[in-house]
Amino acid sequence: MSTLTPTVPLPRLENTGRLAFHRVLLSEWTKLRSVRSTLWSLGAGFVLTIAFPVIFAFVTRSHWGSMSPSDRAGRHPLDIALAGVNVAQLAIAVLGVLLISAEYSTGSIRSTFTAVPKRLPVLWAKLIDYAALTLALMIPAVLVSFFASQAILHSIPQLHISFSQPGVARAVLGGALYVMLVGIFALAIGAIVRNTAGGIATFAATFFVLPPLMFTLPTSWNNAISQYLPSEAGRQVFALHHAAHTLTPLTGGLVLAAYCAAAIVIAAVLLVRRDA
Repeated sequence: MSTLTPTVPLPRLENTGRLAFHRVLLSEWTKLRSVRSTLWSLGAGFVLTIAFPVIFAFVTRSHWGSMSPSDRAGRHPLDIALAGVNVAQLAIAVLGVLLISAEYSTGSIRSTFTAVPKRLPVLWAKLIDYAALTLALMIPAVLVSFFASQAILHSIPQLHISFSQPGVARAVLGGALYVMLVGIFALAIGAIVRNTAGGIATFAATFFVLPPLMFTLPTSWNNAISQYLPSEAGRQVFALHHAAHTLTPLTGGLVLAAYCAAAIVIAAVLLVRRDA
């Protein structure tokens, strides 16, 4: 006969000294770089960001001669160059959830909060470390994808685009910024849900399930609502042209940042009020 062991709340220790925030940052950075999933997830995000544009560029070049005028008109060089961003975001989001949910699943979060009783510095340190690492990784990834795809498409004048053209640099670097914000949002979701499967499912539902469901609504409702969803608003950050029923790049970026801020606030409140 088995008995259930009651869950023992993590005691909130008295603050006996001042813990420098840079030490918390260093501690979280050490955990981030020493976990195997970090290498695999970030590596996958980097490779996917480059691989998809390269593949699409080769396919476009090989089939360009047999394409109809309408198909050719639908191919934009920037869409090809940033095709990997929409795929890489999933790898970055999964790691963002894992960064905190894994500590809850293994119980190591208790050691973390024993070392940092105030708790919130842990969240701030995780967010800063992950945001900096993701941005540092994705900026070279999107630059390589842009110049590699342009090198492959050099024989098609219609698909030539210069990095110095108005809006191009903003769109390319905006792809890196978008992935960083997605990672921050996912990390906050992980802190709210405290479960890996639940956090990933919540992110996937928000970014990949909810947008298609909007098409079941009347067209006027879909046009009014969809542009404010985090995925649709965020994608305007790396869009070159402003289409109908979409936000401007600046407004879209601010909307996605607002979603991130709201998720962080909720995570911070729950982190302070809940037992580990």
